[in-house]
Amino acid sequence: MTVSDIPIVGDLLESGAEDRVFDSLLLAGPVLILVIAFLGRSTVTVGLAAAYVLFFVAYVLYRGIRR
Repeated sequence: MTVSDIPIVGDLLESGAEDRVFDSLLLAGPVLILVIAFLGRSTVTVGLAAAYVLFFVAYVLYRGIRR
C-alpha cells in the first residue's frame, strides 16, 4: 500500500502540481496543526511551526526562481 492508495490523499496527489515536496508540505500542514492542538503552545511547537513556514516559503521561492 502506498500513500496514493489512501482515498482522500490519492485524489489530492493526482490533482496536485506533480511535485512530491510541495504535495508533502501541503499534507503536513494540517498534521502539524493537529500536533500543536494536542500538545498546546510551547517552545517546541512554535519552533515546529516556524520551521514549517520557513521551509514552505523557501521552497516556493526556490521553485519560483528556478522556473
